[in-house]
Parts: sequence; C-alpha cells; structure tokens
Amino acid sequence: MKIATWNVNSIKVRIPHLIEWVTETSPDILLLQELKTTDEQFPRMAMDELGYNFATVGQKTYNGVAILAKAPIEVEHTALPGDDTDEQARYVEAIIGQVRVASIYLPNGNPVGTEKFSYKLQWMDRLITHARSLLALEEAVILGGDFNVCPTDQDVYDPKGFEEDALCRLESRSRFRAVCHLGFTDALRAFHPELGLYTYWDYQAGRWNRDEGLRIDHILLSPQAADHLTASGVDRAPRGKEKPSDHTPVWCELSL
Repeated sequence: MKIATWNVNSIKVRIPHLIEWVTETSPDILLLQELKTTDEQFPRMAMDELGYNFATVGQKTYNGVAILAKAPIEVEHTALPGDDTDEQARYVEAIIGQVRVASIYLPNGNPVGTEKFSYKLQWMDRLITHARSLLALEEAVILGGDFNVCPTDQDVYDPKGFEEDALCRLESRSRFRAVCHLGFTDALRAFHPELGLYTYWDYQAGRWNRDEGLRIDHILLSPQAADHLTASGVDRAPRGKEKPSDHTPVWCELSL
C-alpha cells in the first residue's frame, strides 16, 4: 500500500501536475492540502477519471484538505476535534480498508507574537489530544500532511535564520515531538536520516535552484502502521516543473 501527501497550493492551478503524478505513481491513498477551493468546485470529474474516491473539506481561497483513495472512504471527522468554533478547513479523517488516515494542514503561525501563532499552538495541543485518543484505538493510523513544523535544525537549510520563525520555534517543535513521543513514527526519517532532505522550497530568491528548503511535510505512523513500513521518500520531480507547487510529494509504503 502506497500512501502519499502533497500540499498542492491550489488544486485548480496544479491539476495538470496532480493528474500526471497520480498517473505515474498510482498511490493507493493520497492526502492533499491547501486546495484553495470549495467542495463544490473540487475537480470531481478528474478524480473519477483517475479512478479515485475522494473526501474533501474545502474553503474558498484558503486552506482545504482532501483524501483520495482507490478503495471506499468512510469519513470519520471533517474537523480536528476539540474546538467547535474553528471553521478553518484543515483536517479530514477517514477509514480506508485496514487503515485510518488523516490529511492535516497545520497553521503556519507567522508572525510570532500574534494571534496566528497562538492559534497554531492551540491547534497543535488539540492534535496531541486527538492523536492520543487515536492510539488508544490500537489501529493502523496515518497522520499525513503539511505540519508547518521543521522538527529539528536538520530540517531547515538555515537554522540560524529561521530560529525565530513559527516553523522552528521551540513551542512548535516541542508539540511535534509530543505527538511522536506518544508512539508515532516519522516515516520519512525512519529510512532517511541524512541532512538536506526537504519537502518545501520557497518561490522567492531562487531557493529551489540552490536547494535551500525546509522539511515541513510529514507522515506519522501509529505502531500498528509502523510495523508494516517498508519504504519512504520524497519525490522532488513535481517541484522542478513549470508553475509547480512550492511543496513536493512525500510518500511511504506499508506491507498491508
């Protein structure tokens, strides 16, 4: 079973790249973030033609998450539990065959010192609580998406320059570690401990050409899923195309 996650940064703009990548790689499950479209405007026909079922939580212009799957999708949550007043489209969770998956678009949090950073930390606190409840189910759980966190200095091309950025602040990193310490495995690092493994490159200042990136897209596996982990990686090819997303797909394979 191949599971991938990709922040497409506007599905309307990136639909040709998405179709090409899905056709070439044929993931069993694909988690998408930053759709920037409503559920009604999601490209349903294209997904049908690709042979995928889908579940979306859309929002006009901003945010938006989706799950694509070859197998039937049973949606469990269309928002991260813990705050009924939160209307931002950042979380969808479903059961697909033997696994439970969630597509996550965690808040960026910048600038630090504003309500945006407070919202990020509160959102992460809710994620920790929910992740703990998911582990109690003793199921194969996959939490994938754009976490907007560089877990360590190893995950950012310029640690000194980013030390006060919301993606690298201790408050953000400690909460990401808290999820992992509950018992989740970082699928990418399990096979790739090396430096310079990035999933995002800013459009500005030639970051892509100089490989000045960040690792902010992650796939976290419960013990029941991690026991079946056989491979993981970053597919850099889509980031090098014309008019790409600033993120590129991250994937893992499970022997299920």
